[in-house]
Amino acid sequence: MLGLGIIGWIIIGGLAGWIASKFMGRDAQMGILLNIVVGIVGGLIGGFILRLCGVDVHSGGFIFSFLTCLAGAVILLWLVNRFSGRRSVR
Repeated sequence: MLGLGIIGWIIIGGLAGWIASKFMGRDAQMGILLNIVVGIVGGLIGGFILRLCGVDVHSGGFIFSFLTCLAGAVILLWLVNRFSGRRSVR
């Protein structure tokens, strides 16, 4: 696990969740707390998918962690849009 600490994960998660919500057209429904949660859960999803593909996720650094969280958050919001019946508006 990266040595970012809880504050680092909250910051990375918040940024990744916010950018993903903007990209997926869900920012109006989400507040800062939900953005952080989406970003952190997105990091777990992104890390899991990358590990399945054989990518070493433990030594990636800050930017790699951010991009992993962002990609996972976009996947998470896409799944939420798909299964909740709501379509993203661009």
